[in-house]
Amino acid sequence: MKKYKTTSYVNIGVFFTVVFSLFFSCETQDGFSYKKSNSNADLGITAWQYIQNHDSLVLLEEAIKRTNTQDLYSTGTDKTFIAPTNEAFMEYLQNNSYQDLSEVPIPILRNVLNYHVVNAYVSFDDPNLMERNNPIPYPSENGQTLFLSHNSSFTGIINEGTSKQWDIVTSNLKALNGVIHVVPAIVYFSALSSEPDTPDPTIVRDTIFPMYDTYVNGGNQSGNNFGSDPLLKTKNVSGNGDYDRKSFLMYDLKHFKKEGVIVDLKLEIAVKFTLAKGVALDVYNVTDTLWTETGLTFNNATFPTTAPVSSIITTKVSKFEFDMMDYYKSLNHKGRISLMLDGEAGKDETDEFHSLQNIGGFNAPMLIARLSAGNTVLVLDKNTGLTVESGNAFAFNNNVLQVTGSPAGDITYTIKEAPQFGWLVQGLNILQVGDTFTQKDIDVMNLIYINNGSGTQDKIEVSAEDKAGANLNNFDIDVTIQ
Repeated sequence: MKKYKTTSYVNIGVFFTVVFSLFFSCETQDGFSYKKSNSNADLGITAWQYIQNHDSLVLLEEAIKRTNTQDLYSTGTDKTFIAPTNEAFMEYLQNNSYQDLSEVPIPILRNVLNYHVVNAYVSFDDPNLMERNNPIPYPSENGQTLFLSHNSSFTGIINEGTSKQWDIVTSNLKALNGVIHVVPAIVYFSALSSEPDTPDPTIVRDTIFPMYDTYVNGGNQSGNNFGSDPLLKTKNVSGNGDYDRKSFLMYDLKHFKKEGVIVDLKLEIAVKFTLAKGVALDVYNVTDTLWTETGLTFNNATFPTTAPVSSIITTKVSKFEFDMMDYYKSLNHKGRISLMLDGEAGKDETDEFHSLQNIGGFNAPMLIARLSAGNTVLVLDKNTGLTVESGNAFAFNNNVLQVTGSPAGDITYTIKEAPQFGWLVQGLNILQVGDTFTQKDIDVMNLIYINNGSGTQDKIEVSAEDKAGANLNNFDIDVTIQ
């Protein structure tokens, strides 16, 4: 019997040297123990045989058997298989309150697996994929898009540039029927929350800068003030030690001068340096709005006791951007606000940002608002209903459902009645009554209906509204099950 085991992984590097010709060197795995080999050497077995032969893929094997999708992994040619490890499935089960794979509904499990297979051969030692950080879209077996790319070290990346991306831990395992990439997570598509693709004449921008910004340092510098420093610094080792730093920002929302309804608010911070460990960087609300830039220290600072109001995962970028709209809507006033930036507890990541005192031409931390004139009108342009085979999935698109009148990312649907014979799935989340999705989710096929194998007709009741307050009353989306 195979046993689950935890394995240490090493990123695969593919190095290119040009000496009158191009040479490739990479590593493949045998039982997740790395051995040097020719990058073009085949494993000599199918993807299904490879999965069956490796203890670290026991749960993937079980999922394939439960969904009866063995043929997907054993036949055909030129496929790309994303293979989640045991740890990936165990995390998925825990996050969704399942005890084991037997509790996951078969149609949902099949949809998860189908997203991990694309009908294209994508190996990161292919000269045609030389360009780094260039995510290329591929249609997956479940009808959604999966992006594949690599970084400068030729570590493969899944869904780079979307709201959630993953590094591949083992790349370019060449099976008889395709190429295998091993990942430590169940991956999914999540649309990037972004501004409208085309300018909207009803939308204007307004930007304000901090009244004050500084950072505090714990330990033997806890009584020092850093208000004149050109940088803001964060680092969380023990929370209050010699190397712990937290950044503070104060804004006055009355400094927004343009007319309209704020429909989006971002905190944008120019990055001087980040270790980019892929850990959380959090923004907190601070109750004290009377501190001064030249007087604040670790000793006299008021630290937050509530959860973060916004978070990102650090990456190597020139600026960090935090979504502050939910925080803004929660405020009972529109005056001074105080914010604190802090790294994920105990992760020891150094992050440095440009402050008001910087004289190098970099932007100070900005609050950037998008405002609507507030006179938008929503129109239900398309609602054709959808047809799905019994037990299968359908990815929504804007040929099936489209509301216009505002930017797609600003139009939010709220579920009033969930489907009776299936599930609405966004990413890995099963949506319930009261949950929401956007027109942008529909446009990029980020929403799926999965039938549970029963019924002939189903429906989803929703309402729609935009950030400026325009709305559409409840209406049904009809589902035909064949």
